[in-house]
Amino acid sequence: MESRKIDVEILVPVYNEAAIIERVIREIYSNISEQLNCRFIICEDGSKDNSNLIITKLSEEIPMILISSSERKGYSQAVKDGMMALTAPYLLCLDSDGQCDPKDFWKFWELRDRYDVILGWRVKRHDVFWRLFFSRMFYYIYQMFFKTPFHDPSCPFVLVKKNVIDDLVSRMGNMPQAYWWEFTVRVFSANYKIMEVKINHRYRLAGKTQIFGLNKVFGIGYRNFLALFKILRQINKEHL
Repeated sequence: MESRKIDVEILVPVYNEAAIIERVIREIYSNISEQLNCRFIICEDGSKDNSNLIITKLSEEIPMILISSSERKGYSQAVKDGMMALTAPYLLCLDSDGQCDPKDFWKFWELRDRYDVILGWRVKRHDVFWRLFFSRMFYYIYQMFFKTPFHDPSCPFVLVKKNVIDDLVSRMGNMPQAYWWEFTVRVFSANYKIMEVKINHRYRLAGKTQIFGLNKVFGIGYRNFLALFKILRQINKEHL
């Protein structure tokens, strides 16, 4: 399979997901590989459990590029490193928690010739109350800065063309735990053709979020708020 042309690469950032990562990868692969030649780009971000061992074992039977780190880089840098490894004409991005249903991929794929970027829209999010609350509050602040037309700019279910990644990836990384907020506004401000697609959002398959703990949310929110000013200045400068 590796000798054939890759249709789409699937980027999955992983941190301490040993309990579910094999199930998540197998589910994604089974939904896509029967019709398309696909390959994973797994960005393992210094997990303290045995996520890396599980992924390495899986790589013996499922096509993948494994980008592993002994130290924690953070969600955004892990995603950015994966994007820089892209060689296929399309990149599908999904988180490793299994909350986004990979069956929805085909809705995205049908639109690939009409749009540069296809964003997921979690119409009914299955997250804990406090995470939903803070996400909605940040959404209103975010819209005061950028006034995007999107309902769910932080959704990690994204299909994007390689030329978009090549154009934008070097500018990304101002929001260390909130990559997709920045990605969405950058593709919007760059005038790419974008479509938002409703997706099925599920409860986590097991465990709890490894990124946003309640004890961290205020610090993350403050840093992301400051990052909005920086991103806005950069975008305004690009349009001068």
